[in-house]
Amino acid sequence: MHPGEQFYPEGIHWDDPIARGTLPDLLSKAATDFAARPAIEFRDRPISYAELEGKVEVAASAFLRAGYGQNTSVALFLGNSPDHPVNFFGALKAGARVVHLSPLDGERALSHKLSDSGARVLVTSDLAALLPMALKFLDKGLLDRLIVCEDDDWGAVGNPHTPIPDNPAIVTFRTFVEGATKPEQWPPISADDVALLQYTGGTTGLPKGAMLSHGNLTSAVSIYDVWGKKAQAERNAVERVICVLPLFHIYALTVILLRSLERGDLISLHQRFDVTAAMRDIEVKRATVFPGVPTMWIAIASLPDLESRDLSSLVSCGSGGAPLPVEVARIFERKTNMKLKSGWGMTETCSPGTGHPQVGPEKPGSIGLMLPGIEMDVVALADSSKILPPGEVGEIRIRGPNVTKGYWNRPQETAEAFVGDRFLTGDIGYMDADGYFYLVDRKKDMIISGGFNVYPQMIEQAIYEHPAVQEVIVIGISDDYRGEAAKAFVKLRAGANPFTLDDLKTFLAGKLGKHEIPAALDFVDELPRTPVGKLSRHELRSQQPLQQPAPPKQQQLATGGRS
Repeated sequence: MHPGEQFYPEGIHWDDPIARGTLPDLLSKAATDFAARPAIEFRDRPISYAELEGKVEVAASAFLRAGYGQNTSVALFLGNSPDHPVNFFGALKAGARVVHLSPLDGERALSHKLSDSGARVLVTSDLAALLPMALKFLDKGLLDRLIVCEDDDWGAVGNPHTPIPDNPAIVTFRTFVEGATKPEQWPPISADDVALLQYTGGTTGLPKGAMLSHGNLTSAVSIYDVWGKKAQAERNAVERVICVLPLFHIYALTVILLRSLERGDLISLHQRFDVTAAMRDIEVKRATVFPGVPTMWIAIASLPDLESRDLSSLVSCGSGGAPLPVEVARIFERKTNMKLKSGWGMTETCSPGTGHPQVGPEKPGSIGLMLPGIEMDVVALADSSKILPPGEVGEIRIRGPNVTKGYWNRPQETAEAFVGDRFLTGDIGYMDADGYFYLVDRKKDMIISGGFNVYPQMIEQAIYEHPAVQEVIVIGISDDYRGEAAKAFVKLRAGANPFTLDDLKTFLAGKLGKHEIPAALDFVDELPRTPVGKLSRHELRSQQPLQQPAPPKQQQLATGGRS
C-alpha cells in the first residue's frame, strides 16, 4: 500500500487506472455525450457543448487555413471569456501548440515568452487592458499576425476597448474565421505531442516553458476524476462551477475548464473576481463548486454579514495556487460550517500533486496525501538520489503521468530538474508517518504573491533601469493579503537622492505586472555579498526579522499549494 492510501476515500486505490488521451478528443467526446447541455455561462448567456465544439471546429479550420497547424506555436493573450476555450481548443485541434501569456505580466516577461516559444501569431482581445500591449509586440517585430477578438460579441457590458488599427498584419477573429471550411481529415494528434507551453520561473530570472503534453493534461484530469469518483457517484448531479480564476493559469485550466468539460458540468465564467458577483452566483444562481485562491477566501471571510448569507448550494470549496492561512480557513469554517479543502501542485505537474480526503485525520498545515497515480518522496538536499524517512526535511520529488517531460529549448535545465524520471520540485518539506506532506520552505527565490509566481530577478532588472539605482536585491516579505509580496533593497548611486515607494511604483508601471511591483522599499549603504563578490539574496534574507519572508506565526498555513 502506498503511503497515505489508508486514508483514501472508500473504494479508491492509488493504482486505479489513469486515462490518457488528447484534448480535442476530450472536448469532442463531451460534445457528443452532453450536446444540448450548457457548457459555459458568460454574461448570463449559456453556450451548449455542441455550440462550443462547433465554434472550436471553425477556429481550428481557420488556423489550419492560415498555416498554423502542426509544429507551430499559437500564443493566447486573453482574459476570462469564451474566446479562451474557443481558441485554446481550436489551435490544439489544428495540431498546434498553445502558449499562454498572462495579462498580469509586464512587457519584459511577455516579450521573452513570445520570442522563446517561437509563436509568430497572437490571439488577443480589443479590451483596453490587452490590445495596447499586443500592439507593442507587433511594433517590436515579435509577431507576423495579430488576431483580435471583439469582447462585445459576447454582449456589451461597458468594458473599455481600444480601437483596432487598420494594419494588414491585424485581423479581427470574425474576419479570420470567415469562410473557413473543415478539412477532410483533422491532423493526427498523439498523446505525446506538446499541447501547451506554460511558462514558469527560470534560474536566470527569465521564465521557462514547461512542455505539457496532451497526455500530461488528460492524465491530470483523470487523476482528479479518480480521486473524486466516490463523491461524484454519491452526488450524481451536474455541478455549476464558478470560474473567477484566470484560465491562462494551470490551476483554472485543469481544475475548472478541462475537468468540468470532461464531466459535463456547467462553467459559470467570470471575467474577474468580484465578491458581490461571486456571492450572487452562489445565492441566486445556486453554484455548487467554487475553486478559489486565498485572496478570494480572505475577501469572502471578511464579509461582515457572512453568517447570514446563504451558501447552502455549495458542496465543494477549494483553495489552491498559494498557501492558505489557517486563520482564514478557521473563520470560513466557523461562519459557514464548510471546510476549505486545499492541495499542492505545480505548473510542471499540470496542477495535481496532493489533496485532502473529505474524511481523515485533522492535519493543520499539511498539503495532504499524494493523489492516485502520483509518486512523491523526500530526498536529501545534498543528494537528490537519497530518499529520506518520514519526518526528515528535504526536497520533494514527484513522478506521474501528469508531470512535464521538461522545459522548451532548455536541455540543461531539464536535465537538472530530474533524477531519472522523478522531477525535483524545488519545494522543501517532509512526509509524516501517515503519508501526509508538509511544506517548510522553497528552494528557489521565487515569491508567490496572491497565487502568482513573481521572480525577484525580473523585478531587479527593471529597477536597475532607474538612474539613481546602483545595486538592488529583491526578496519576498510577508503580506497579510497576498501571502507574500516583493520588497526592494536599494543602494543609491553616489550623489543620487532617495525616492519614495510611490515614485518607484510609478517608474515600474508598465515595465512589470501589477503583482510584481514591490510593496516595500529600503535604502541601504551596502548590500551583502558572497565570498566571490556576488550580491547575496540568501544573506540579505537571513539578516531580516524572522517573519520574513515566511508567513508570520499567526498566519500559520492551513494548506499550501502553488501552480
